[in-house]
Amino acid sequence: MNTVGKQGEAAALAFLLQAGYSILATNYKTVFGEVDIIARDKDITVFVEVKSRSGSAFGFPFEAVTPRKQAKIRKVALFYMKQKKKEIPLRFDVLSINIENGQSRIEHIIDAF
Repeated sequence: MNTVGKQGEAAALAFLLQAGYSILATNYKTVFGEVDIIARDKDITVFVEVKSRSGSAFGFPFEAVTPRKQAKIRKVALFYMKQKKKEIPLRFDVLSINIENGQSRIEHIIDAF
């Protein structure tokens, strides 16, 4: 992972903790793919994809969460539920982070897909 990606994930974790989320896992990997953060928001398990960019020359970070990436994250979520051996309320969020001049601007898209 590049420096911008590491900065973005660190900013995302701090943002979620400050917002009252509990972090359950980071960089959760399965044979189906990976999700950046699994968190709990009250009674909902949230699968969070973090996208970071420095500048907007290549578009907004959230635009990189393509339908293909969304499908992979859904498969990871199903695998996670099967591991827990129960159905759990869940949702999919995106944290779109633009890092410029050492400052992180975070857009939290709740229930993104």
